[in-house]
Amino acid sequence: MRPLSPVDFIFLSLEKRQQPMHVGGLFLFKLPENAPADFVHQLVEDIRNSRAVPVAPFNQVLNGIFWGEDEEFDLDQHFRHISLPRPGRIRELLVYVSQEHSALIDRAKPLWECHIIEGIEGNRFAMFFKMHHAMVDGVAGMRLLEKSLSHSPTENSIVPPWAVKNNKLKRPKANPLSKTAKLVRVLTEQIQTVPNLSRELINTVFQEMGRNPDYVSTFQAPQCIINQPISASRRFAAQSYDLARFRNVAKKLGVTINDVVLAVCSGALRSYLIGQRALPKKPLVAMVPISLRTDDSHSGNQISMILANLGTHKGDPLERLEIIKRSVLNAKNRFGRMKPSEILGYSGLVYSMAGLNLLSGALPRHQAFNLVISNVPGPREPLYWNGAQLDALYPASVLMDGQALNITLTSYMDKLEVGITACRHVLPRVQSLLALLEEEIQTFEHLTRFMEHPASINV
Repeated sequence: MRPLSPVDFIFLSLEKRQQPMHVGGLFLFKLPENAPADFVHQLVEDIRNSRAVPVAPFNQVLNGIFWGEDEEFDLDQHFRHISLPRPGRIRELLVYVSQEHSALIDRAKPLWECHIIEGIEGNRFAMFFKMHHAMVDGVAGMRLLEKSLSHSPTENSIVPPWAVKNNKLKRPKANPLSKTAKLVRVLTEQIQTVPNLSRELINTVFQEMGRNPDYVSTFQAPQCIINQPISASRRFAAQSYDLARFRNVAKKLGVTINDVVLAVCSGALRSYLIGQRALPKKPLVAMVPISLRTDDSHSGNQISMILANLGTHKGDPLERLEIIKRSVLNAKNRFGRMKPSEILGYSGLVYSMAGLNLLSGALPRHQAFNLVISNVPGPREPLYWNGAQLDALYPASVLMDGQALNITLTSYMDKLEVGITACRHVLPRVQSLLALLEEEIQTFEHLTRFMEHPASINV
């Protein structure tokens, strides 16, 4: 057994009917050339007949404040197979995913589900996989994906994704001292962070807050239609964009790709809110998760977050980009002075009031940020599953009461895959954001068309 981390515990505590706390991925596959008509049916039967044993984290079940091993695993509780009604458009696929992403996962069992969906136009099928956020963060989820798929189009395997690490799970011998030892180690590490953590907190309070225009505090996010109580109904929208377009703009403007991604999202949000006659006078604030993972592990959560000023009060795209770049750099420089354990402690203290507000709902009109925008690096080479090439992967994320919109992006080969998760009852026509994202990247391409060298964007 391993103890729940503080972040694991928070994700579990935040969950309620209208606020499921699982993340998901929609994986779209192309059928292999000359594949038989029953290719997907055979794949599903192979999975059902497989005797492969689930491995961590897929075999883990909640046991108090620990993750234990499920001794009564039942595949039928986790695995689904459906076929879309004709014509099987992406629209119908996204409707199905929206419905499944709205439903809670049973906590009495390992916290994941896998849905195989066939009958999709273009000779394709899909897999929708969802896992509780307490089990994995975005980086861990990507590593699990890469372990589940192959880099070869000719490799066939009936080992299901939840058992790919090995086919025989070695059960660790019980150690009555392991729980206590792990808790003592965690406490010791936290005590050692106190001196440097104290210095950073003092610096934040007395030197940055209210004095540094690039510092983003938990008190400056404006009220917005995004920040309303949510229902359990989700709307999921997804699309692929050419990653080279973002890379070229970033290179010409001398900024990071992530800066450009945030700026494109900022411009799209600004246009969407103007269309709803709901653009706040003050700039929106995005919570941007960052990975603290320094090893090749693929379980648990090792993430913190920064707050980014999206500059949505500015009509000039370059002004918005400059504001975003400076606020993100301010947070990165601060975290650069700290170890991962210190960053976790700092984040826990600085964002504690925001966390308590999310848990209690005591101050529904105060939000530490307006929405989450997450960008997770993904596989750079084509992946295959039993000969079927992965054509696209779209991330689906969590919503929280008071934050009715989440934009999560991941890279795959030469594409940037965008998944938008929203509360269907709060935000109308949220799928229009996909077209607005395209318009915004076109705007940056026009502005940088004749640039050849990195340019300063100070305005």
